[in-house]
Amino acid sequence: MIRPILLALLIPVAALAADIPLAERRSGYDFMSAGTQEMQREDALNPGMLWVAEGEALWSEAPSASAKSCAGCHGDAAASMRGVATRYPAFDDRTQKPVDLSQRINACRETHQQQPGYPAESRPLLGLAAYIGFQSRGLRVTPPDDPRLREARARGQALFSTPMGQLSFSCAQCHDDNWGKKLAGSPIPQAHPTGYPIYRLEWQSMGSLQRRLRNCMTGVRAEPFSYGATELVELELYLNGRAAGMAVETPGVRP
Repeated sequence: MIRPILLALLIPVAALAADIPLAERRSGYDFMSAGTQEMQREDALNPGMLWVAEGEALWSEAPSASAKSCAGCHGDAAASMRGVATRYPAFDDRTQKPVDLSQRINACRETHQQQPGYPAESRPLLGLAAYIGFQSRGLRVTPPDDPRLREARARGQALFSTPMGQLSFSCAQCHDDNWGKKLAGSPIPQAHPTGYPIYRLEWQSMGSLQRRLRNCMTGVRAEPFSYGATELVELELYLNGRAAGMAVETPGVRP
């Protein structure tokens, strides 16, 4: 974790990045080809809907004879989960730190269903995250205004602007300073996390925001943080705040 003294040194670096004006914020969807846009837009063509359907089945499935299903506690997801994905990561009272939506799903599974949490990037976890996210599709990202998140969000912002890896490149140098340009023939988006979990054509599978962040770290030849690492959650927290007011698109499709 970035220590407080280091954080104090890094925050001024964050201010050097050219913040994207609100009027210029654009979803990654806007940078895709017409064919990929249609794939996301039409549910019958969107491969991510397969994970949504699996998540819907898991929602109503009790994991054991003695445990309730998700629906047994929360009822109809279309009502109880509407808006939930717009405000994660959020502060967790039990762990006293921010958690993302996948971590919250696993916490419910462990605490209320007495079952082991799903592994990172597993099909059930992505399915439930996609199904819950789908209930908020079209709603605006609304990060929680919780003072307990301020330091974590600041650390996420500092990490976003910190050069890393052998290439010594930061997230901000790509996604704030050079969005709309091309890198290796592909357009550089603004890194708004509005469609996650996403189906990525390169992966031929669904993936979480943490998977994409780890991919970027590998791309600049940095050692990626482990799934569930505090640094990744704090980076998610900052990215969600940066996308405030934008529409949730889950399940997104990207190249």
